[in-house]
Amino acid sequence: MQKDIEINVVGLPLAPCSQEPLTGFFRDRSCNTCAQDTGSHTVCAVMTDEFLAFSKYLGNDLSTPRPEFGFAGLKAGDRWCLCAGRFLQAHEEGCAPQVQLESTHQKALDIVPMEVLRLYAAPDRGRKEP
Repeated sequence: MQKDIEINVVGLPLAPCSQEPLTGFFRDRSCNTCAQDTGSHTVCAVMTDEFLAFSKYLGNDLSTPRPEFGFAGLKAGDRWCLCAGRFLQAHEEGCAPQVQLESTHQKALDIVPMEVLRLYAAPDRGRKEP
């Protein structure tokens, strides 16, 4: 699988989303994508209890640990590469989490308008992932 060009939604090099928990379609810390990523895991979002409950209600339980897959479960405050369609759905339902624009892949714009992403832009506190 070849990664798409690693550019974020503001036209700059894609910044990492999260090392802990390790995220991304490639589990490489970033919201990189490729043709095989049919879910478009391109939106770097900051989890909230409300969004995690919404996702679980829709059948994608991101909060329950799954040790057999090396997944500790997400909690509020964790950053995670979300499927762009699920993010848009959460926006439409009024429970979208904040977004790290510098860590959100430009391919997210194929599904989520930039105006919507900007509504949820998290302040960049200079957090750097190792």
